Amino acid sequence: MYTFSNRFKVFSLALIILGSLGWFYSYSKSHLTIEEVKQLLAEESHHGSHAGDSHSMNYQNEKHHNEGVHHLEPHSDALTHGNDAHGHDAHGHEDEHAEHVLHQIHNRPYAALYVAAFFFMMISLGVLAFYAIQYASQAGWSPVLFRVMEAITYYLLPGALIVLIIAIIGDKHIFIWMDPEVVAHDKIIQGKESWLNKNSFIIRGLIYIGGWSLYRYFSRKLSLAQDKAKDNKNFKRNFQISAGFLVFFMYTESMMSWDWIMSVDPHWFSTLFGWYVFASMAVSGITVIALITIYLNSKGLMSYVNDSHLHDLAKFMFGFSVFWAYLWFSQFMLIWYANIPEEVTYFVTRIEMYPIPFFTMFCLNFIFPFLVLMNSDYKRVPIFIIMAGVIILIGHYMDVYMMIMPATVIDRYGFGIAEFSSILIFLGLFLLLVFYSLSKEELLAKRNPMIKESENFHY
Repeated sequence: MYTFSNRFKVFSLALIILGSLGWFYSYSKSHLTIEEVKQLLAEESHHGSHAGDSHSMNYQNEKHHNEGVHHLEPHSDALTHGNDAHGHDAHGHEDEHAEHVLHQIHNRPYAALYVAAFFFMMISLGVLAFYAIQYASQAGWSPVLFRVMEAITYYLLPGALIVLIIAIIGDKHIFIWMDPEVVAHDKIIQGKESWLNKNSFIIRGLIYIGGWSLYRYFSRKLSLAQDKAKDNKNFKRNFQISAGFLVFFMYTESMMSWDWIMSVDPHWFSTLFGWYVFASMAVSGITVIALITIYLNSKGLMSYVNDSHLHDLAKFMFGFSVFWAYLWFSQFMLIWYANIPEEVTYFVTRIEMYPIPFFTMFCLNFIFPFLVLMNSDYKRVPIFIIMAGVIILIGHYMDVYMMIMPATVIDRYGFGIAEFSSILIFLGLFLLLVFYSLSKEELLAKRNPMIKESENFHY
């Protein structure tokens, strides 16, 4: 049985505290005055920085948007001044530009916190879906990993509630459709108000979280009850509710993706987006299962896990990485080929303003794991799985970053104290909850009817 040491608890709490202090520092530093922003822009202009050039380009995009071309804009009141933009004098343009940049800078701490919160939540949700698939398919290889999966899903309820709370508190800093002044001057968002309004957003979020958490609670309860049972009734009930949950999950996961991610860019939509986010959460979740299993195995706590189990986990890591790349390319190709202004703005913003992180993210999420895990022998070697796993997690954090940041901070992005501190907060919370859950029960689901097959799994 795993023991959650005091040292590990202190380490997890230290990450949370250190991250919180860093985030509040970044939050305080982001609240500049309009005069300080003007001075910052003057310095950038004087040095001829790339940032200054991109701000100029983005300001021109604002004018085009207000003239009728649907470019997704930052969270600022600049949207309300478009009709007479050409009539402003140079001083008026400077003030408007400064205010525009000020909003971007204010948005960054909220956006950084939201990216990290969603990333760790989606790991837990991806594991829950994978766990349900194992039960629904009555897989014989995976029951030795069930306690690890259940521990990771323990994070889901608090993690998802935190995401929803950040979305509500951050409101217009993350979602421009939560800003009444923007909605009043935006006909596209007005047409979506029946869906994109704060009350229905909260209600839907609570339905998603409630459904996921109820399944997790009852499935875990039945799994533990099976260890003490003399028949397989609990296993059969788990099979039934897992099959039903997967139907609920596929609907709510897609809707959650629209609400919590895609609506950050409310002028843009993609019919593949739910699948795209699912692929990202699945590969991230399976990667964390593999990393925690290898860690526990190295401590001698899961000696029944052999290289065939690791091989299967690595196969899923490889397969979902390819599936993610397929969806990424399909979404990109269809939007590029159709060349509809409302759609292409999503990729134009990311390719023009985020070229290095955008293409680096693709390499980390597809090319690197493809080359490392394509070899069957490497899938059995823990060091290669760890190496590929760390890169995959970094890549999919960047994927979430690329979904959120271009719509909230535009070109005022970077990886600094706000981003690093946010990761520390949720990494500490994730480790604290997951390893606490691991310490509550035996690591082997010993009465699962498939357990002997799983323990003797070799090929």
